Amino acid sequence: MNRCMAISHLTEVATQAAKEAGELLARGLGTNFAMTTKEGRQNLVTEYDLASQKLIIETIKKTFPDHHFLAEEEDVHAHPSDQILWIIDPLDGTVNFAHGIPFFAVSIAAFMEKEIVCGVVYNPMIDELFVAEKGRGSTLNGNQLQVTKIDQFDKALLATGFPYNAFENPIHCIDRFGKMVAMGNAIRRIGVAALDLAYVAAGRFDGFWECSLHPWDMAAGKLLVEEAGGKVSHYDGSPHPIFAHVPILATNGYLHEQMVEILKGDLK
Repeated sequence: MNRCMAISHLTEVATQAAKEAGELLARGLGTNFAMTTKEGRQNLVTEYDLASQKLIIETIKKTFPDHHFLAEEEDVHAHPSDQILWIIDPLDGTVNFAHGIPFFAVSIAAFMEKEIVCGVVYNPMIDELFVAEKGRGSTLNGNQLQVTKIDQFDKALLATGFPYNAFENPIHCIDRFGKMVAMGNAIRRIGVAALDLAYVAAGRFDGFWECSLHPWDMAAGKLLVEEAGGKVSHYDGSPHPIFAHVPILATNGYLHEQMVEILKGDLK
């Protein structure tokens, strides 16, 4: 099997797993369910996070029993190796889900040969399936995606997110947000990082930044942006490492340097 065929097979399985997990989550929205907290005031975990993760891993293992997994919830973490690693967020937007807000997503990516080779982000409540394959572009429900060509910062629609310990102002996230607000741009905060990145890829947002995301929050979305012609980096413009818990900036490319200048500033 050549590389393109192999990636497509990974994508097919990821799509199946994401859709099945999305259907599970859609059925659970608004029902009574068990819920606990991790570190952070609003870092919630519901029984549906766990059930979705279990379903995704079991679905993938039916086809790829020897693959490894890095997932948000417990007991399935693994380090990158020379074999394929699946990076999974079974329910991105848990706080939204827990409060009955119908805006969340499933995010699944496959890491192979030191790079993300395919990524799927699925919003089950409006049946939007974002798919990216390395070197083959990004799509939404089968239609090709392209980032915007907005190059004037004052015309940009931006998005951001905050960590669960935002009250501690890690790496001056509140100050950086203040700098962006002071620029006068429209800014959205939807609470689902995977969809923030997918929306940059789809041309709905012109740029997105957040001070700290885990690999499962952004692996699929990062590939979506890049394959739609956008750019992803650290706040300072350096390459963004997939497996590091560091700031991320994703844009249409035209606004990237302008946002780097604002975000890096004198803040560390």
